[in-house]
Amino acid sequence: MELTNKKILITGASSGIGYELAKKLADQKCKLALLARRKDVLDKLAEELKDKSSEIITMKCDVTDKQNVISSFYEVINTFGGIDIAILNSGTSQRATIDDFNSEHAEETYKVNVFGLIYGVEALLPQLKKQRCGMIVGVSSLADARGYPKSSFYCSSKAAASTFLESIRVEMKKYNVKVLTVKPGFVKTPMTDKNEFYMPLLMPVEKGAKIILKGIRKEKSLIRFPLLLTAATQIVHLLPNKIYDFLAYRHYKSLSDVKSRT
Repeated sequence: MELTNKKILITGASSGIGYELAKKLADQKCKLALLARRKDVLDKLAEELKDKSSEIITMKCDVTDKQNVISSFYEVINTFGGIDIAILNSGTSQRATIDDFNSEHAEETYKVNVFGLIYGVEALLPQLKKQRCGMIVGVSSLADARGYPKSSFYCSSKAAASTFLESIRVEMKKYNVKVLTVKPGFVKTPMTDKNEFYMPLLMPVEKGAKIILKGIRKEKSLIRFPLLLTAATQIVHLLPNKIYDFLAYRHYKSLSDVKSRT
């Protein structure tokens, strides 16, 4: 797929992967609609990119607010006359153990990682079905493979996101709309900067965005990276529960022991 002059919407464009994708897509002379809660950051980014992109619009959008998502997406569609690619990138993560368990944290995580994705698709469907072409790119995570200790809300939300995208990918074929699922490993962003644990194969955000764009050009239904971590998560996914529980508990206990000594 040639990206030049495509009309592209990006959620979560104020930082991390979304921010870097916006910069790289501006180089392709795309029409960009940048959405996030921090419009001041988007406006600053748009000013920096105005000489590269053919057109940039910015909107304050909270993906946990269904009506806000629908009205924002409709405004983008009306302004651009349609959407070629929607990159639903907004995401959040909260680390917690059962000792500080709070369902409000689960609600916050699911509202962004799952319902933010669902609201975006709901807003896009009428236009994409009418166009009978287009692409939805949903950002999930390699963390969807298993339920990792201290990440129950995040892992389960990403598993839900991945399954949701897989389901609609099949159904959207009859409308000639492609659905791509992006599963990054550890990418250096403000979200991963909060992690207190060692992150193997931590990747610069610039490299991660480059891989995603390469996958979009090739219209790959599944974009996973890095390769070694992808292979490792597939192996972990296939482990018998007894073996996985044993290894995961040892890792969890070692982290707890380190924390107790500091």
